[in-house]
Amino acid sequence: MSSAYARDPRETALRAEIVRVGQMMYERGLLSGFEGNLSVRLDDGRILITPSGLHKGLLRPEQLLIVDAAGQVIGYPTEARRELRPTSELPMHLETYRRRPDVRAVVHAHPPITVALSIAGIPMDTPLLPEVIVLLGLIPTAPYTLASSEEGALAIRDLIGGHDAIILQRHGTLTVGETLVQAFMRLETVEQNARIHFMLAQLGAGGPLEPKEVQRLLQMRRRMGLERPGDAAEFQRLWGTSPDSLSP
Repeated sequence: MSSAYARDPRETALRAEIVRVGQMMYERGLLSGFEGNLSVRLDDGRILITPSGLHKGLLRPEQLLIVDAAGQVIGYPTEARRELRPTSELPMHLETYRRRPDVRAVVHAHPPITVALSIAGIPMDTPLLPEVIVLLGLIPTAPYTLASSEEGALAIRDLIGGHDAIILQRHGTLTVGETLVQAFMRLETVEQNARIHFMLAQLGAGGPLEPKEVQRLLQMRRRMGLERPGDAAEFQRLWGTSPDSLSP
């Protein structure tokens, strides 16, 4: 394949959007160096994804690769760039798309406060902020796995079907969306949530929301069409009962 990708206006726009979001992630300190990766599902099921080893704040549209559902590269931007390879976290992206037909974009980042709290063992599923619960539900943490391996896909397999944001212990976050911008906004929400947790830990204060209030927020989330299967599961894990079992 040559630079013919420019003949498809939608693909051209998505390439530009990945570059723009990568720049914003870098500017906001959500990744650095070689960290992070982004992908978008194209209309025909192919996946447009960032390459391995390149700075996400300095990407160019022609450096993005296209892979099929099995992860095989099926198009290079130019013959001169055949040395590029998809991100080493490709298995995690593919697993997400397999489990979530509704997802059109995946963002993996290394937000520093979220990573630090996951190492410190400070749980970020404690319900503190009403807007986070409405927008993302209760955010789970996947167990530690070796980075850039098939283990990452296994770690998220049982979680991604029910959640739009997952914390990867010692390794960052995985957020998804119907658009790349939505996945990016969810990443920002996760890191803001972590920042509040961090501030409260420094203050030696807490103040989690009561189960009944979380129930009300999850009901609001349901009315907004944002409910995910993981909402009830996380509520059950935290309080040992279903959110619908509580009296109004």
